[in-house]
Amino acid sequence: MAYVIAEPCIGTKDNSCVEVCPVDCIHPTPDEPDYDKVEQLYIDAEECIDCDACVEACPVDACFAEDQLPDEWQKFAGINAEFFRKR
Repeated sequence: MAYVIAEPCIGTKDNSCVEVCPVDCIHPTPDEPDYDKVEQLYIDAEECIDCDACVEACPVDACFAEDQLPDEWQKFAGINAEFFRKR
């Protein structure tokens, strides 16, 4: 089960989760050219190792295990996946 970044990240893009991710599965990073073009960060489900580090680091509580996403944010599982399909 991968983790998902949900609505609280929109407009915030705090990079605490990027800094603690041991497998660099959260994108875009501030070093990537599309960083300023997106409104939130995304987790690559294929790279995520379910370590929970992003959950602890996120100051706005935007990271969730996919099976624990609140009902109102279920669509963010697809939004995160779509970001990586387009890359």
